[in-house]
Amino acid sequence: QVQLVESGGGLVPAGGSLTLSCAVSGRLSSIDALGWYRQVPGKQRELVAVVTHSGSTNYADSVQARFTISRDNAKNTVALQMNNLEVEDTAVYFCYLRSWSTSHEYWGQGTQVTVSS
Repeated sequence: QVQLVESGGGLVPAGGSLTLSCAVSGRLSSIDALGWYRQVPGKQRELVAVVTHSGSTNYADSVQARFTISRDNAKNTVALQMNNLEVEDTAVYFCYLRSWSTSHEYWGQGTQVTVSS
């Protein structure tokens, strides 16, 4: 069973920084994409950033200049460095994984990020 465990969420003032981490465990032959999505109540879950096995990245326009995603293929971990946080970044952040062999998607339980004004 594949599990994604997030850590690093919390409360931070606007302009501050946080780093989210996600560790993948369980039986999985190979991982294609790892990344982060976020969701606020009443809205759809949206892409924040994703990185493929080859290192290609994709960011939401709203975070492009402020967030950095990184991945350790040997350890099956992914991190999201968030700088210059804005109140609008407040959301539950979910770790995301897509399997290489099956394209099945997996999700973490989510971690709350709250940015105060």
